[in-house]
Amino acid sequence: MNKQNEKYALLSVYDKRGIVEFAQTLSSLGINIISTGGTAKELSDHNIPIIPIQEITGEPESFGGRMKTISFQIESGILFDRENPSHVKQARELKVKPIDIVVCNLYPFEKKNSIENIDIGGPTMIRAAAKNFHNVLVVIDPSDYERASQAIVNDTVSLDLKQELAAKAFAHTSLYDSLIATYFSKELFPTEYTLPLRKAHDLRYGENPHQKATLYLYPSSDSPLKRLTKKWGRDLSLINVTDINAGIEEVRLFKEPAAVVIKHNSPCGIALGNSISQALARAIEADPQSAFGGVIVLNKPIDLKSAQIIGKFKSEVRGNVDIFAAPEIEQSALQFLMKVRKNMGIYTFGKIHLSPQMNIKWVNGGLILQTPDKDIEKGFGKWRVVTKTKPTKKQMVQMEIAWKFVSRIRSNSIIIVDKKLPMIRGIGSGQTSRIAATHIALSQATKFLKGSILASDSFFPFDDSVKTAAKHGVGAIIQQGGSIRDEDSIKAANDANIPMVFTGRRAFWH
Repeated sequence: MNKQNEKYALLSVYDKRGIVEFAQTLSSLGINIISTGGTAKELSDHNIPIIPIQEITGEPESFGGRMKTISFQIESGILFDRENPSHVKQARELKVKPIDIVVCNLYPFEKKNSIENIDIGGPTMIRAAAKNFHNVLVVIDPSDYERASQAIVNDTVSLDLKQELAAKAFAHTSLYDSLIATYFSKELFPTEYTLPLRKAHDLRYGENPHQKATLYLYPSSDSPLKRLTKKWGRDLSLINVTDINAGIEEVRLFKEPAAVVIKHNSPCGIALGNSISQALARAIEADPQSAFGGVIVLNKPIDLKSAQIIGKFKSEVRGNVDIFAAPEIEQSALQFLMKVRKNMGIYTFGKIHLSPQMNIKWVNGGLILQTPDKDIEKGFGKWRVVTKTKPTKKQMVQMEIAWKFVSRIRSNSIIIVDKKLPMIRGIGSGQTSRIAATHIALSQATKFLKGSILASDSFFPFDDSVKTAAKHGVGAIIQQGGSIRDEDSIKAANDANIPMVFTGRRAFWH
């Protein structure tokens, strides 16, 4: 090949999947490969000729690897415009070698946050190549090697392909910089905010079957959704994922075995138990009609007894469950469910960790960032008994459970918790008036109302909910307090000899 027409490719990757095969293709076409460090060694070990980058830069790798690829010769070779005669002339005068292909990806910063893992040369090369995509092909994703190779071999590298891969390149460096910025930042609400997200799963469909959807996650997060693994059955839709997430948000509040049945991002049954199977049975019992077609989430592994409860739900009440998710599943339980629940999706998500990340609410054209509603138990010490009648120790225990339950149910919400068992008996959620939510919760609880616990996620604007609860035999009430008509509600509770507690903290969940 004429020296003036020599082609060069620069290969420097962290993720070395497929790099040998790609380099072999380039080398077979007579393209000179410039390479660095571990990539150069990998290629040399496979007898692929390479040009060490220091032969191009004229300088040795220095400062423990901090200076390696950044140089006038490298960046000029990537950046000069091959369609601009003055650029071409300058490149020849300066003996700049044209680097027409840049293959580079970056160390996943989320795996080890440290100063020395902040790459400077890599992003510089990637951005330079992406800027000059009219002249340079940049490849950052090993999954693109095959089609890039075919296009190079067939001399069909189109501008559309170059632009598509350039967009991926800028997204790659943007994600990388965003992860680093997040690592450095101590600000709660910075002036500029970026979301470092990586594609996790393509979903079966979006909110409705005609909508497409994909799940993206923070690479640095320890979210259970990051470890979501299908063991059996159907793939996930958007609502399946958001329901699993809603379930995790509820059961993560408890150390004891907890189960929740979710419909449309809100619980229709929640319970605790001495065992996970007992918690599951109680959660379904809370509202078996609404549990039909629901998503069930546990905070402990699925055992055979739990699997048999799901089988019984199908055989006795023709109950269908869309998704069953838990940290793990015993093999005997999986084998049983595969026989009796052929369409149900079974998923595991590993250990549930508390997430320190901020909470995001999407709005038209942007988002609202807020601190998460967590550490609910820390607020228990600030509760006030506001009635003459004081709650018993058992009622206080049930109130604490009820307050955790209601804190992850769609507002406005009123719930009825059993007077003895740690389980919900009635839920009035997502209502636009508190009295309407009260009526729904009471109508569901029916025979379990006498002595039960009523929890409201906010204050009562009027005394009607308290009076209605008293008529139905509710045994104790817990609510936020803070209404200008609190005294009316307190009087209604006193008149009925019902103990009432103010939390001083709202528990809205939208």
